[in-house]
Parts: sequence; C-alpha cells; structure tokens
Amino acid sequence: MADFLSLGISKKVVDQLAHNGIVIPTPIQEAAIPHVLENKDIIAQAQTGTGKTLAFLLPILEKIVPDSPDVQALIVTPTRELALQITSEVKKLIENMDGVEALAVYGGQDVDKQLKKLKRHVQIVVGTPGRLLDHIRRETLSLGNISFLVLDEADQMLHIGFLHEVEEIIRETPRTRQTMLFSATMPNEIKTLAKKHMNEPVNIQVEKKQGPALSVKQIALHTTDRAKQGTIIELIETHRPYLAVIFCRTKRRVTKLFGILKAHGFLCDELHGDLSQAKREQVMKRFRDGEIQLLIATDVAARGLDVEGVTHVFNYDIPLDAESYVHRIGRTGRAGMKGLAITFYSPADRQTLEMIEKELNIRIPKQNIGNVETKAPKDERKQQRGAKTRPREESRGGRQPSKRTKEQGSKPRDGRKTEEKKHRDFKQKGNAEAGKGRRNAGSKSDSRTGAKAGSKPGSRPGTKPSNRKSAANKKRR
Repeated sequence: MADFLSLGISKKVVDQLAHNGIVIPTPIQEAAIPHVLENKDIIAQAQTGTGKTLAFLLPILEKIVPDSPDVQALIVTPTRELALQITSEVKKLIENMDGVEALAVYGGQDVDKQLKKLKRHVQIVVGTPGRLLDHIRRETLSLGNISFLVLDEADQMLHIGFLHEVEEIIRETPRTRQTMLFSATMPNEIKTLAKKHMNEPVNIQVEKKQGPALSVKQIALHTTDRAKQGTIIELIETHRPYLAVIFCRTKRRVTKLFGILKAHGFLCDELHGDLSQAKREQVMKRFRDGEIQLLIATDVAARGLDVEGVTHVFNYDIPLDAESYVHRIGRTGRAGMKGLAITFYSPADRQTLEMIEKELNIRIPKQNIGNVETKAPKDERKQQRGAKTRPREESRGGRQPSKRTKEQGSKPRDGRKTEEKKHRDFKQKGNAEAGKGRRNAGSKSDSRTGAKAGSKPGSRPGTKPSNRKSAANKKRR
C-alpha cells in the first residue's frame, strides 16, 4: 500500500498530514498526485467524500513559491460552502509553512475586507465564479501569473449555470497554467470544456461511472406528498441519525419542514440561499459541532458540504436529475464510512426515479411503509359497512373524520325532528294505554297513572267519565 512519501509528498507536509490524522492516501489521491507533480493536466471523475480535495492541494503546496506577490493557484468552486471548506483544509496544511497565504472569495461577504486581504500577497485563492469575476473586472485580482487552475465539482457549476462565467475566468489565465478538473459526473458540456481548455489531460476514474459511492445504502420509499411530514418524523425517531441532511426542493419547503421538526423537539436548523452569509456559516458551525442533529437544506446551499459524521441523507423531495442525486447522497458515506440515503417518491415522481436509475445504471431498492396511503377509497359507504379503514391518519399530518361523526353529522336537523316525533308518539301511546287500563280495570288501575290522570281533569282520553261521577256525588251531598 502506498503512502504519501512514496507519492512524492515532502516529509514536512506528510508530518502535517499525520498531525491532522491523515496517514494513508485514498485511491483518488494515489492516482492523481503523481500526475499533478509531473505537471500534467488531469480530469478526475470521483464522488464527493473520496478525498479529492487533498488530491490537488498536496501537489500544489509542493510547488508553490512562498512570499510571492502573485496569486499562484486559483481554485474555482460552485458554492460558498465548498470554497470555505477547501480554504479551511488549506489553512490546516500551511499552519507551519511560512510565506503561504490562502483566501476564500465569495458573494455575501464584505468586498472591502476581501480587497484588503488580496493586497497582502495571497498565493492561493479559492472562490465562486460570480465574486471572482467581480474582482477581475475591478482589477483587484490578477490571474496573469497563476500556475495552477482547479475546477472543483465542475458538473455542479454547469448545473447551477456558472459555465459561462467559468469560461470567462479561464480566459484571464495564461495558457501555460496546469489545469485540474474534478467532477462526480461527466456531462457532454464538461467534456467540451475540458477539450477546449486542457492540454492532453490524463483521465482518472476511481469510482463506477456516474454511480453513487458504494458505501452508501440507498432506499426509495413510496409515499405521498401529504404523508411526508409524518413519515420523516417516524424515520428520524426510528433510525436516530447521529447527523442527517434533509433535502427539499425549494426554500419555502425547507422553512416549512424546519418549523414542523422544531415543533416536534428535534435539534435542527435550515440552510438556504435567503440566509445571510453570517447566518449560513453559523448554521454550518453548529452542525459540524454537533449542536444540531438535522440540517434541512436546498440543493445549492448544501453543495460542497463536507461534515464528518453525517450518517443519513433524506431526499424529502426527489432530486430532478442524476447529478443532483449523486451529490445529495454523497453527503454521507464519506471517506469509507457507511451511510444511508432514503429518497421519498410519490406516484408522480416514479418517472423521475426511473430516469435517475437509468442514467446511473443502478437499481434502487423500493419500500412501502405502513402509513402510506396508496389508494383512496372510492366509496365512503363501503368503508361504513365494514371495509378496511386507512392506516394511521395521524401520521399524515391530520385526522380523518370518524365514521360515527360522518353519520351523525350528515342530516342533523332531520335527525332531531325524527327523535322528537318518536318521543311524542311514545308519550301518546303510553297515555292511551293508561286510559284504556283504567276503563277496563276500574279500581284496580295503576295508582301512579291514576294520580297523574286526576291531576289534570279532562286533559286526556279516559278521564271524563270519572269527572262526571265526582260532580254527581257532590250534588247528592
């Protein structure tokens, strides 16, 4: 098994790696580092979490010129989070290296602060396309003397729509530069970009083409949009993830789900583009430190998210393409650790799921859960006659009215009239029978009935004869 020294990395850097707990190179590092040290352009197709960041950082640090006034290495990333992550890795490695400085350049940060830092002879710049172009146009960032250009997660820059900006940045760099392109997938547009701007690149592939990392167990869970809230709560309570990322399609859905999970007492927070950069960094720090268990996020906000210990990924909303699927579930199962990715899909999502499986040439195991309603009852009366009721409606976010409620509430006014009529009929029938009994039985009539009849003379059938007899007796006296 190779080590970093045998790959050509200096002892000083190897010692710093060991200090950071990194001793054995990953397959992508083992494959890429020698080619980069030989000044070759490379196209590396590897999933996130395979250690690709060190695959380009280590050889760059071996060849960087300390105290140079020029920017020597430019690393372009699709998101602020990834830019910060890479910059953090650089700073760990240059801790004991004099004359080497690194700077993250991204939107949402004070431009003046970035300008001040750029004037301090920064050798390595890591940034997003939009802010990099802003500095280039302001002439506060010169790329005329760079030696290394890294395009990290190139497929995601294409996905977000940054490819045009990336080409503008490339045109500002010298042709003599060394270019390294890293991508989890290889769409045709990225192949065209590489062919246009790279010099006889070496192709490196350490994972199955366009496939998710093998360390991630995948499940597709059949559900409905109404059932998702109850389902995600049940899954969290069942699996008890150490750290989990929950992906939603829109910022609004992120905020809504965050509110629901927070109300249920889960340690969670949200991450999306409407948050300020300071807030996003605060959320990420809390997630890395384990202060929150669940991170509910949009695709763009979570790209480049590299947090140790993420055990679960939940695709609350199914991703719209294979590239997004690969990057989402790549948040777990990193650096050889095991992970679990559960994707919710409704009947309307079935075609999208099949498209993802076809593009990635994989088969995702399908599962149903007990609280998923697959078919709505067509006839409510069949249910009332004893057909099976739907499973646990509470988990779907609301309760269905019970059969008894529906029956009682169908015609309340008619029901009341019917009951009153029955009561009147019963009383009349009872009174009639009581009067008949007195006529037939005479003195042997029911005392209670007789008392009642005598209390209201002439008010009921059968009482008049007794009243006449009383009047005749009075006259005799």
